[in-house]
Amino acid sequence: MSILRRSALFAAPMVLALAACAPGGALPVANGFGPNPVLPDAKKQALPVVKIAKVVGWAAGETPKVAEGLKVSALASGLDHPRWLYVLPNGDVLVAETNSPERPGDSAGFKGWIATKIMSAAGAVTKSPNRIILLRDANGDGVAEVKTTFLTGLNSPFGMSLIGDTLYVANTDAVMAFPYGAGETSITAKGRKVADLPAGPINHHWTKNILASVDGTTLYATSGSNSNVGENGMEAEANRAAILAIDVKTGATRVFASGIRNPNGLAWNPQSGALWTAANERDEIGNDLVPDYMTSVKEGGFYGWPYSYYGQTVDSRVSPQRPDLVAKAIKPDYALGAHTASLGLAFYEGTNLPAAYLNGAFIGQHGSWNRNPVNGYKVLFVPFKEGKPAGAPQDILTGFLDDKGQARGRPAGVAVDKTGGVLVADDVGNVIWRVTAK
Repeated sequence: MSILRRSALFAAPMVLALAACAPGGALPVANGFGPNPVLPDAKKQALPVVKIAKVVGWAAGETPKVAEGLKVSALASGLDHPRWLYVLPNGDVLVAETNSPERPGDSAGFKGWIATKIMSAAGAVTKSPNRIILLRDANGDGVAEVKTTFLTGLNSPFGMSLIGDTLYVANTDAVMAFPYGAGETSITAKGRKVADLPAGPINHHWTKNILASVDGTTLYATSGSNSNVGENGMEAEANRAAILAIDVKTGATRVFASGIRNPNGLAWNPQSGALWTAANERDEIGNDLVPDYMTSVKEGGFYGWPYSYYGQTVDSRVSPQRPDLVAKAIKPDYALGAHTASLGLAFYEGTNLPAAYLNGAFIGQHGSWNRNPVNGYKVLFVPFKEGKPAGAPQDILTGFLDDKGQARGRPAGVAVDKTGGVLVADDVGNVIWRVTAK
């Protein structure tokens, strides 16, 4: 073994150990939730706090813990990094088995090397399967008896959306269109590129989600930032930290809303009709900053990144400052906890669960790396009334961490199936969980 490689092997645990010991003093996690989260003073970290839940997976017979009155079971298991979900009109469930693409610019330098070690420990550094799997539960027993490879040859796919007889898939670098016939269990046709999406050698936030407008003329696409707080230069952030609007016919793309560091979940609010997103905020200024959030998205709205957060709270790390943008930054609607990595977002319109869940939001929290103690690693529910959050978050699925703080799984995408069950993609547990009434 070379001296360089031996040094790297010894250095990685040392770096993580030092980082985990960085000063913090976390507030109660509840302070980071709701319409008015507590925002303590920022503490710039020369070495970020690092606390990783090592992935161990689920033992035979284990399931997450579920809220009272509900039950959980596996729709399918033995998958390969299932990250995102889409339910077709006939009830078939599409699962994007995916992970990050090659992005050499994002792992360059000492900080990039640390980040790679962190993600590896968290189960996030695996080769991307680059495919979509179809699950079908034809007999309605809650278990998918059909599991087929639906679509291959993709490039870190994530979001999916059906408009008429065309299935749109968001690769990390482009939106692709494929012909689809109801009931088909595979697509072999070559895809057609609709529009490019920001990618490249850095591609810091690689996941791209899509959601169709009600009239089917527009696809809304998420595009996360290419950095934590613009340290790669704002020229690297073109069409990033934004939600894009793509004309389905022409592929013409424009920025719909900006200043959203890393939007993932997209959903239409069933009461107000507004577009909502779940977003991940910035890191490296303390255990309790900055809370992730979900928010309604206004056309032309600016939400702060990288110059400020939660309205006009300025991030002093960014240079040059933009007080003109800070002045018009929109405060998000509802905080979801600091460093929770809130990804999936689905409003409930089904009839399977008790009536208290109607119109509320389910959120998949992938779990923190920049907080000690850890935060997230669960599925939450937030009740809504008249199109707005109306209450404290409720734990729906927990138990993704064992008694030793190791990760059995990590929830990501969420969706509501045709029967009203809530589906959760567990991307390191390799399971699709299904929550129904008990």
